Amino acid sequence: MNRAKRSAPLTPDRTPLLRALPQVDDLLNSAPFRAPIAEHGRELVAGTVRRQLTALRAEIRSGGLDRRRVGERVARLGEEVAAEAALLTASSIRPVINATGVVLHTNLGRAPLSEPAVRRMGEVARSYTTLEYDLARGRRGSRSIHLDRLLGTLFPRRAAQVVNNNAAAVLLALNTLAEGREVIVSRGELVEIGGSFRIPDIMRKSGAILREVGTTNRTRLADYERAIGPRTALLMKVHPSNYRIVGFTAQVQLREVAALGRRRRVPVLMDQGSGNLLDLARFGVRNEPVVGEALAAGADLVCCSGDKLLGGPQAGLLIGRPGLIRRTRENPLSRALRVDKITYAALESALLEYLRGTAVDRLPVMRMIALSREAIQTRAERLARAVSSRAAAGVDIAVVPGGSLLGGGSAPEEALPTALLGVRSARLSARVIEERLRNRPTPIITRIEGRRVLIDLRTVPEESDGAVEQALLESIGERGGQAPTH
Repeated sequence: MNRAKRSAPLTPDRTPLLRALPQVDDLLNSAPFRAPIAEHGRELVAGTVRRQLTALRAEIRSGGLDRRRVGERVARLGEEVAAEAALLTASSIRPVINATGVVLHTNLGRAPLSEPAVRRMGEVARSYTTLEYDLARGRRGSRSIHLDRLLGTLFPRRAAQVVNNNAAAVLLALNTLAEGREVIVSRGELVEIGGSFRIPDIMRKSGAILREVGTTNRTRLADYERAIGPRTALLMKVHPSNYRIVGFTAQVQLREVAALGRRRRVPVLMDQGSGNLLDLARFGVRNEPVVGEALAAGADLVCCSGDKLLGGPQAGLLIGRPGLIRRTRENPLSRALRVDKITYAALESALLEYLRGTAVDRLPVMRMIALSREAIQTRAERLARAVSSRAAAGVDIAVVPGGSLLGGGSAPEEALPTALLGVRSARLSARVIEERLRNRPTPIITRIEGRRVLIDLRTVPEESDGAVEQALLESIGERGGQAPTH
C-alpha cells in the first residue's frame, strides 16, 4: 500500500521584508540621524547603522519579526543608533569618588596627583618640549637629565633611572646584572606582587637564574653565604609588601645581607616596592621601609614605584651605585621600558615636594595618610547630621570607628584609625544603596560590612563632602519623597 508523501511546510518568503529595509545612505540623510552625525561623525554613525541593519536582517531571516514589528524597529533606528554611538564614544576611564578608605586603591588608579603635577602634565602635553634636547648646546640631549638633579639631591652619591613601573625596574636590573647567572633570594620573599606577577616569573623572563635559600618562614645569613658561588651575580632582598608571616619566623635584615655582599663582592638588589621616601611612623605606619634607609643600609640598587607612597605617576625607579645605573641605562631594554614627557613632568613635580619639605601638605596621598581620626570624625558627624535631617523614614546614619588601609601592597597590617559613616535603610538593602552610589554620573565607590554601607572620608577630598551628601539623599530617598527606583 502506497502512502501519500507528506508535503513539507511552506517556508514564508522573507524577501519582501528584507527589501523593505531602508538603504544606509537614505537613513543617514534623514532627520533623525542629523544630530548623531553632528556629534559623532558620519563614518562612525554609518558603521553603527550597518550593524543595526545586519542584526535586523538576521532576525527577519530567522522568522522572529513580522511586517508590523519590522516597521516599529525601523522607526526606532535613529534612537537606537544615537544610543549605540553615544555608548561607543563615551570614555570608560571616569573620575570616581573613592570612599573605601583604601588610600592606594589599585583598581581606582592608585595615587591621585597633586594640582601642580596635573598643571605640569598639561603644559608639556600641549607643546613640544626639551625632552631630549640640550638648549645650551643646541643639539640632542638625554631625557634622564630632567630628574638627575632632583634624585641626586634627594639621594647623594647615587644615580637613578626611570622606567614605566616597578616590575619593569626589577626586570631591567635583573636582566642587566644577572642574565644567565644566579640571584640568591630567601624563599620567604618570593612574593606575588599582584595580577599574578610573581618574582620567580619576572626573574625567569629576565634571564636570571633563581637560587632559593632558607625556608618560607625562616632564613639565616648562613643560608645566603653557603649559596654564594662562581655563578652568583646578585643577592636580592624583596620587601613583602602585601603580606606578613608571623609566628616562628626569621628573616635576615638588609644591613646584614649588604655587609655579606660587600665582603663577598656581590651586589645587593633591594625591591622596596612602595617608593616610600618618608618615615611614616609619626602617622602610625611603622613597618614600611624608606628608600633612603635601604640605601643607607648598604643596598647597591633599590627598585621602587612612583605611583604608590611616593605619590606620583605610574613609574618605576632604580636608585643606586652610579656604575650599576650606567649599566642599566646601556641595556637595550631601557628603550622599551622608558617613560614619556608627561610622566617625567608629573614625577618631577612630586619629587620637588620632597625636596622642598612640602610633600605631607601638598601630595594627596601624604595628606590622606596624615589625616587624624579626629579630623575625619568631625567631617563624618557633620555629614551624618546633614543627611539624617533630610533622609526618608527608616534610614539610619551612624558614625562608627574603623580603620583605613594604605593599599597598593603597602603595610598590610597597618590600619589607620578612622571614623566611618555607616548607612542603613529599612526599605533598601546595603547592596542596592551601594549600587546606586556606584552607578551615579560621578560614581562613589564604597564598601559593605554586615548590612551597612560604609563611607570612609579619609580618601574623599573635603570639597567632595557636599557631593557625597547629595548622592546619599538621592540614593536612599529624602523625607517626604521616595528613593529612586533605578
